[in-house]
Amino acid sequence: MSDFLIGSETLSLSVLRKIDKEQLTLALSDRSKAAILTCRTYLERKLTKSSNPIYGINTGFGYLQNVTIPDDKLSQLQHNVLLSHACGTGDLVPKEIIKLMLLFKIQSLSYGHSGVCLQTVERLILMYNEHVLPVIYTQGSLGASGDLVPLAHLALPLIGQGEVWLNDTKVDTFVWLAQQDLQPLQLQAKEGLALINGTQFMTAYGLYILLQAERLATWADTIGALSGDAFDCRIDPFKPLSHAIRPHKGQQETADYLFNLLSSSELIKRENKQVQDPYSFRCMPQVHGASKDTLNYVRTIFEIEINSVTDNPNIFPEEDEIISAGNFHGQPLALAFDFLCIALTEWGSISERRIFQLISGQRGLPNFLVKNAGLNSGLMIPQYTAASIASENKQLSTTPASVDSIVSSNGQEDHVSMGANAATKCLRVLNNTERILAIELLTAAQALTFRRPLKTSDELEKIVSAYREKVSSHDEDRLLANDMAKSIHFLKTYPIG
Repeated sequence: MSDFLIGSETLSLSVLRKIDKEQLTLALSDRSKAAILTCRTYLERKLTKSSNPIYGINTGFGYLQNVTIPDDKLSQLQHNVLLSHACGTGDLVPKEIIKLMLLFKIQSLSYGHSGVCLQTVERLILMYNEHVLPVIYTQGSLGASGDLVPLAHLALPLIGQGEVWLNDTKVDTFVWLAQQDLQPLQLQAKEGLALINGTQFMTAYGLYILLQAERLATWADTIGALSGDAFDCRIDPFKPLSHAIRPHKGQQETADYLFNLLSSSELIKRENKQVQDPYSFRCMPQVHGASKDTLNYVRTIFEIEINSVTDNPNIFPEEDEIISAGNFHGQPLALAFDFLCIALTEWGSISERRIFQLISGQRGLPNFLVKNAGLNSGLMIPQYTAASIASENKQLSTTPASVDSIVSSNGQEDHVSMGANAATKCLRVLNNTERILAIELLTAAQALTFRRPLKTSDELEKIVSAYREKVSSHDEDRLLANDMAKSIHFLKTYPIG
């Protein structure tokens, strides 16, 4: 197993895929080690030379900024801030996201503007490499002053507190420390604040969602193409000429993909087709493509964020400056999450419309795609389920979290981003969209059975063949919840794209 050197290159979606695919461990580059040590040395010298108040280092936090902390209590202050801020509740954060939180916190501390000790970062790296993941809850962060609550839970194991996941089992942190013959760390001045300030909860959600959304983008196009072919649609709307005169990148890429995917289909070449197809088929390049363009915009925001320093105050040894500012504020991320919710919702919305068209008894397909309709309800009710989920997505997306703010810390922290709520909401929308697409795949594959012996394109036939190994065709009514669950699993596991 090889190492990924923190500080050796900029983090990006492609780098994260590589780290995950190759199961790379982490290590600090020499450059990062030097930066961390330089910053820590500077801070310690500053504290010995000056008694001036420095926020969160020798003062209280938030509204308590004017309370001076004596030198012999600075370590206790940093210990206390983790305990007092670990107020999470709600559902458990998925472990994949917790691991990204660890990675992004390590990355942010590695720049040498946070004042932490080298051993603190190395302990975080050990946790990442050993897959020791702190137990964290979804609720508690306002998305400003950093993700204080979830990051406090992330940092608790450093001081021997809280719970961690070991081999998918929750245990008290001291169990892991005893197994590794480790002692809790005694945090030094500034360290606790550096650990809980930051946007790593939001960014971990964002990058996880983006990684999944890129996979769903391909599925949306692929399943949409299968639906269109089974519905006896035309290929004309995907020809490049129309898109060359309205050259949105996502639109052009989607049209090219659909055209190439369907060109070899026997069904698409049939004559006597209707002059036009419904928008949910004909306008896939415009709708799917616009959502892809949104994904590209959101990715730029989050890739900047995961390569940034977002705690407070920021320390600049070369300039002899310690600046209390607001890099922890999640407004850029909150806005991006709300935009991303809309983009994902649109994939689900147009997918549900294609499901509706396929079961409507048009173009030679039987009502609800089943023989003996009446005795059998066929695929009538999966469309209800898709409609319910699509409606939930619309409800989630039409109430942007980023426009809300509630005053905290006695008015000191008077405008917050609510970006953490936007993040957890966006994950719900992502999962909902995947479920709708899985129902569309179930429906499109069933519609295709009524077009036999004609075939769709080779690539689509390959996908349908693999799908039929998991979900058989629907000849008479059966428990469809099982088929839908298998369809969702198929989308997660089939190597699309």
